[in-house]
Amino acid sequence: MTPITNINQLDLNGTYTYADYLLWRFEERLELIKGRIFKMSPAPNVRHQRISTQLQGRLFNYLKGQSCDLFSAPFDVRLSSSKKLSNSNPEIYTVVQPDLCVVCDASKLDERGCLGAPDLIVEILSPGNSRKEMDLKFQLYEECGVREYWLVEPVENAVFVYVLNDMGVYVGLKPAVSTLRSYIFPDMEIDLEKVFA
Repeated sequence: MTPITNINQLDLNGTYTYADYLLWRFEERLELIKGRIFKMSPAPNVRHQRISTQLQGRLFNYLKGQSCDLFSAPFDVRLSSSKKLSNSNPEIYTVVQPDLCVVCDASKLDERGCLGAPDLIVEILSPGNSRKEMDLKFQLYEECGVREYWLVEPVENAVFVYVLNDMGVYVGLKPAVSTLRSYIFPDMEIDLEKVFA
């Protein structure tokens, strides 16, 4: 198949797979959610980057010496609600690039990124992407089995933590405004005053 070098060669209302995504060779960053193209916001602003750096540093320090890996965008996470994911599966219709993600199952990692649900995903809201993160990605991460999802709200200096229960449904915990605690990493605590400083 021929590589696509200009986004204008795509039908933005069309349906695409991961195999199509691999042929795209243009500068614009996109995500595929259930086959639909979503343009990513322009480069994140300074506040967004500072928050991401602070969270990344704290997660990195916590995970040192553990069997989990931390990744930051751009990093492809290929998701499917199907339990049968493989590198050759042409039925992958979702590729996202979370701000941060933690993967504890090394078998999900390959040279292209993560194939399957990370254990923890962190998305930081930015102007223009809040609807996608709050609605589409919430449903997507829940459906695909992401065990814990942090939605960071920079305007309110808060983190909303969602944990997957035994029925596969997210349960929202009390919003974190001073100390952020992880459910799946119970001994991890993050001082949010420093994160949002």
